[in-house]
Amino acid sequence: MGRPDRPTALVTGGNRGIGRAIAAGLVARGMRVVIGVRDLEAGRAVAEEIGAQAFRMDVARIDSLGAAVDKIGGVDVLVNNAGVLIDTSMLEDSGGFHMSLDVMLRGPYELIRTCAPHMGAQGWGRIVNVSSEWGSFAQGLEGPGAYGVAKAALNALTKAMVRDLPDCVKINAVDPGWVRTRMGGEAATRTPEEGAETAIWLADLPEDGPTGRFFRDGLSVRW
Repeated sequence: MGRPDRPTALVTGGNRGIGRAIAAGLVARGMRVVIGVRDLEAGRAVAEEIGAQAFRMDVARIDSLGAAVDKIGGVDVLVNNAGVLIDTSMLEDSGGFHMSLDVMLRGPYELIRTCAPHMGAQGWGRIVNVSSEWGSFAQGLEGPGAYGVAKAALNALTKAMVRDLPDCVKINAVDPGWVRTRMGGEAATRTPEEGAETAIWLADLPEDGPTGRFFRDGLSVRW
């Protein structure tokens, strides 16, 4: 067993921005790529452009994720990219806090838990959690609302999950930098393609590649 000839990759939030660039990059690597989207019609248009498939998936609806993955089939590469940026006080907006954790922690956790058995059974799997420097204690845990809290929790999940995943499954987090997306804004310094490069590399690591670490621009950085 080992790496399939044509791995199936699931990229959540893959219809725009960094997610779209990651999905396109994995298509270029010969993978069957599925983008998980809330708006299926718009997702299908993007999928057709980049040579992928689109499936309806809302990572905030935790109880629906298992059924969505079943429709896709076995997932070999999971890229937890979907995110929300809710600029409100955590004290005043509990709904925004819970939504942030659902999209950027609970959803990724449930997808990992759902996809891991297939990865373990075939002897190969790669998981990439798209994080942020705002989720780094070393960088000051910044950002508005609960965004940094959720990304810090995603980083913690990345590091701790190594002990429960099969040895053949590698899991890492990536900071794509400040990227020109709907979330990052036009003033951002990087293109989506530049932000996607490290995630694409982590999604197709060789057998001796790293696991349980946090990367930016191909280099390991502090949590």
